[in-house]
Amino acid sequence: MTRPTPFTASPGSPPRTPGGSCTLVGAGPGDPELLTIKALKAIQAATVLLVDDLVSDAIVAHASPRARVVYVGKRGGCKSTPQAFIEKLMLMAVNEGENVVRLKGGDPFIFGRGGEEVEHLRAAGVPVTVINGITAGLAGLTSLGAPLTHREHAHGVVFVTGHAKPGDAGTDWRQLAATARDAKLTLVIYMGVSSAAVIEQELLTGLPPKTPVAIIQHASLPQQRHAVTTLDALHATIVREGLISPSVIVVGDVVECVAVIGAGVFTGEPSDASEGMALQRAV
Repeated sequence: MTRPTPFTASPGSPPRTPGGSCTLVGAGPGDPELLTIKALKAIQAATVLLVDDLVSDAIVAHASPRARVVYVGKRGGCKSTPQAFIEKLMLMAVNEGENVVRLKGGDPFIFGRGGEEVEHLRAAGVPVTVINGITAGLAGLTSLGAPLTHREHAHGVVFVTGHAKPGDAGTDWRQLAATARDAKLTLVIYMGVSSAAVIEQELLTGLPPKTPVAIIQHASLPQQRHAVTTLDALHATIVREGLISPSVIVVGDVVECVAVIGAGVFTGEPSDASEGMALQRAV
């Protein structure tokens, strides 16, 4: 798909109106069939789409052929479009009368910097609409047939980032481990693969070594891969199985449900076992 220069009129483009609009749209984890109807309508109506790196081509394909598609990829560990530049593009396009859709992987308000963009646009007097999407942490474990909460296993769930911004001390993993243990919480860790060794070491101060863990890469997409293991083998499993970003890590007893109610969801053969729990892969 071509990546055209933004905001230049094309023959036959929809008419622009003074003072455009801006909508933050959650594209979900990647499978286009997981888009909400509202998200699909917004994508189809857009005259300019600013698209994150993790949004699949199958989702972008729903845009009008007359729309301008501008890729503003942001992915941890890779060269990214500066956030300030993205916000400038959004404001510029709205002021030129465009119907702007900021298309984000997952949900705009779960580690998608949607809050920053809304604040920037509102400060400039631009109203913003937000359309939620299915976040990867939910879609990932669901794809294995297991829930994030369960009356027998977890009373709640915590979404947490494994990647702190520069100058930020980041998550207090030891405190979080103690809280998860005492309150029976599921931990869903985004952007944690590169820090898995530290996360494992710190969580082990408060959680049992054999706490079940799932790592899901490319949740909901045809190329999804995943592994089920235990907390004391988290980093070793990621290295051995070659799991990389974008992946989510789910920690907690709910992962036991993968073997119980998720029977038959795996396409790979068991490659290891620990405490009766088979490590399984899907490639």
